[in-house]
Amino acid sequence: MIDHDDPATTDVAALLGSDGPFAREVPSFAPREAQQRMAQAVAQAIAGRETLIAEAGTGTGKTFAYLVPALLSGERVIISTGTKTLQDQLYFRDLPRVRSVLGARLKTALLKGRANYLCLYRLDQTVREGATFERSQAAQLATIRAWSARTRRGDRMELAEVPEESPLWPRVTSTPENCLGVECPFFDDCHVVKARREAMEADVVVVNHHLLFADLALKQEGFGEILPGAAAFILDEAHQVPELAGQFFSQSVSARQLTDLAHDALAECTGVTGAIGLLLEPVEALQDSLRQLRLAMAPLPQRGAFQALEDRAAVRDALHGLRELLATLAELLGSQAERSRGFSHLSERATALSGRLDRIVEDRSERDVRWYETWTRGFALHATPLDLAAPMRGLRERTQAAWIHTSATLSVAGNFDHFARQLGLDDPQTLSLESPFDYTRQGLCYLPSGLPDPNARDYTEQVIEAALPVLQASNGRAFLLFTSHRALRRAAELLQDKVPWPLFVQGTAPRPRLLEEFRASGHGVLLGAASFWEGVDVAGEALSVVVIDKLPFAAPDDPVLVARLAALEASGINPFMGWQVPSAVIALKQGAGRLIRDVHDRGVLMLCDPRLTGKGYGKLFLASVPPMPRTRELADVQAFFDDAPAPM
Repeated sequence: MIDHDDPATTDVAALLGSDGPFAREVPSFAPREAQQRMAQAVAQAIAGRETLIAEAGTGTGKTFAYLVPALLSGERVIISTGTKTLQDQLYFRDLPRVRSVLGARLKTALLKGRANYLCLYRLDQTVREGATFERSQAAQLATIRAWSARTRRGDRMELAEVPEESPLWPRVTSTPENCLGVECPFFDDCHVVKARREAMEADVVVVNHHLLFADLALKQEGFGEILPGAAAFILDEAHQVPELAGQFFSQSVSARQLTDLAHDALAECTGVTGAIGLLLEPVEALQDSLRQLRLAMAPLPQRGAFQALEDRAAVRDALHGLRELLATLAELLGSQAERSRGFSHLSERATALSGRLDRIVEDRSERDVRWYETWTRGFALHATPLDLAAPMRGLRERTQAAWIHTSATLSVAGNFDHFARQLGLDDPQTLSLESPFDYTRQGLCYLPSGLPDPNARDYTEQVIEAALPVLQASNGRAFLLFTSHRALRRAAELLQDKVPWPLFVQGTAPRPRLLEEFRASGHGVLLGAASFWEGVDVAGEALSVVVIDKLPFAAPDDPVLVARLAALEASGINPFMGWQVPSAVIALKQGAGRLIRDVHDRGVLMLCDPRLTGKGYGKLFLASVPPMPRTRELADVQAFFDDAPAPM
């Protein structure tokens, strides 16, 4: 338990109290007991190098609750967030505000993965290649060139005019594989090197989970560290960590990596006499082999266990051919390694990819799950650890630091065992802080009766039928969240001609634009799947209803999940209650959390899945969502909106 009488931790609570500087200097700051308790717990964890899990309900003010003790600790602290957007918000808005109020004189730094920074060498190469771009891309390249002359950070988030999904970005940013390092002619002005240097010298470094785990996982392989050693790691949005950690402890090879290798090998031939004659044929053979393998995988499901590949002779043969061609290309690139810096790096890349592919194909260990996934034109092969607890435990032990995990959604009905078990957190300090919102007054949870089993063919039709009168009562202003893209598309078809409000459908525009247009519409109805369940903040009357179609159980076709469930069963744990239910509860809490975002919000949470009331485990879900009054009557929903102040 947290010791609230420890004098070392009481000061931070006073700073956030009603007589403290935040109450005096920050407009609309409201002292909250939950925030003060969390700040004390974080201060104690940093001082004692402890592991802490702190679940802080929406509105607790958790960002200030960890920033204040972090800045006052006198230690080097790394703060990691779930997304780059949150990272920017933390670094450019929250951190300067807290620093200013505390008068803290310390160095801070923002560090992202290298793909976020303009690479001056690759920009120069792209311009020199003089490829014929279509008009819009040529304009984007001109915009990037103009920006490159004036930017200090080289962070592509600064350049909103070039869309994040533009195919130009991969051509003017680097990857670990194609970076020339100290041999680059632009090394002295490199934005990645500058950002890393600032991070090495800073007291507080703001990163994102992708970068944190990429660095910690690489460090494990002996590549040296990007991030400075720290006394404390604070992981915000920590519910995302188990899945991300799985990605970074995996071995993976993708068609994209091999295609990039082939493209870069041909580009490097320019200016090296005789190289094209040696490499053109093997590079084209490799590209052809990738196409053959993807074609052989076409009849298979989009993702599955590696065994499915080995069971098909055509895939087996294509995979064997690809391995041989990649090994040959690695050898040939090695023969050119001394002729240019580029060839030296390409040789290392090809050797590393060839070795990784061999390991994945030949891996027979029971510690890993081997699996594949395919896209329209590409594929990836993976070997993922079955149990993340051991590598995560080892990682934390090597850092000898405090590890603080915080999010609004880490527990299942107040219990942290599932989260702790996934990450190998043995006997952590835990803290559960309720949201300060008055859910009994601000919200209503509607569980419609009469809906069929979620597997019924017409389930989505019935959900929309049940949701329409709720949308009528709220005059739009709703999120409809779905557990599958198929249900999302079907719902969009059904609503197209039935509602008078503007419809915003995931996939029809980038997420930030959809949200912006939804907020501006005032009465919109937004339909979203996975990525809209979390990290979306629409405060105020633009969002007054959240409808969730089904309990968000993970897809049963996930080969890693299937293997993990089998391993749990073998160890005597019920995989459904021990893994699937807790994971789905945390995901549902995320979706439900979209509704009430501040003290003035009011809204209805409509949970459609009849298993909530028909199955025993439904109680766990209902005990984990915000404590709103519940009803099964549509009339109560209509009365709730009739009582509301009329929207502007």
